Amino acid sequence: MPSAAAHRITVLGAGFAALSSVRALRKQAPQAEITLVAPRAELHYLPGIIWIPSGLRRREDLVVPLDAFLRRQRVRFVAAEVTGLADGGRSVHTSAGELANDGLVIATGGRFIKKLPGIEHAITPCEGIAAAERIRDRLRELSGGTIAIGFAGNPNEPSAMRGGPMFEFLFGIERQLRREGRRERFELVFFSPAAQPGNRLGPKAVGHLLGRMQQRGIRTHLGHKLERFEAGKVVTAGGEFAADLILFMPGMTGNAWFDATALPRSPGGLVQADAHCRVPGFERVVVAGDAGSFPGPDWMPKQAHMADLQAAAAATNLLADLDGRPSDATFRVELICIVDGLDDGTLIWRTPQRNVVLPSSRLLHWTKRAFERRYLAQYR
Repeated sequence: MPSAAAHRITVLGAGFAALSSVRALRKQAPQAEITLVAPRAELHYLPGIIWIPSGLRRREDLVVPLDAFLRRQRVRFVAAEVTGLADGGRSVHTSAGELANDGLVIATGGRFIKKLPGIEHAITPCEGIAAAERIRDRLRELSGGTIAIGFAGNPNEPSAMRGGPMFEFLFGIERQLRREGRRERFELVFFSPAAQPGNRLGPKAVGHLLGRMQQRGIRTHLGHKLERFEAGKVVTAGGEFAADLILFMPGMTGNAWFDATALPRSPGGLVQADAHCRVPGFERVVVAGDAGSFPGPDWMPKQAHMADLQAAAAATNLLADLDGRPSDATFRVELICIVDGLDDGTLIWRTPQRNVVLPSSRLLHWTKRAFERRYLAQYR
């Protein structure tokens, strides 16, 4: 095995899981040679895009250049797209050439399933900052009408979905329209093929969120399979309704580059992982964050907090494998989020043992903003 000073570790991605892996690796292996591969040396803080439509955040607030962080962590950066793997993961194919490694962290996130007919008529918010800017601009253009906001999942991968932000866009836009004195000109409709949307947040959370919708005069269209979108229309097996603006979050699957590899895949298309974030059949290859499919409850979240927990376990186990030491580090399964409503927020916490929902308050909105500032400070 290579000596500790000679470990060459490649991390793929520049999101939460990738950067948390870098921090954990550097803390435990000061002499390792770490290479980060991503299209840009930037962190895009996507949890903050919920505030772009209202103007509370701008693009420059959420794009964090990583040059200073990479210098502090002594990380080599390669600006490239990953295109495949060879030699059991020891060689990474990229648009900038091949990169050899002794250990590999896969943290390139996932991609959204864009197969629903007419999906081009909807905006998928979590595709990035540009999508949130499109929502902002469309809201400015509209003088009234119906705004439809919803999400669906990957039927082959219950955990491969991201519904939480859609509740935040829903409540945030509703509050924004009230602030602007335009709420009475708009109808808001929340739709989902699930009869109990948000059940991964826990039964207490579902009741709370649906109750808030009722209080705010938001209509729901739930429990009907989505058939298609049209220009100005949402069509489901249970009927259709007009929509001047459609925001829709589809389920998630694996990156396209996975198809050019022999990586084991879950039914939903993600990289299969064990409870220790190792990729079965691939030595010294680990996965963290949205790219992976992990054993655990079907409500295991795809969120930054979960990615950070997985990254810590992945880094620990990879370094042990490089050193030839036994290691069985795992991660706790925990969903924790503040569902923001632009000027208030609801704390939701779920573990295998507990499901806690704290009533909405202004303090929780400010807590979410303070967390963003503190979290990003480590990368600025």
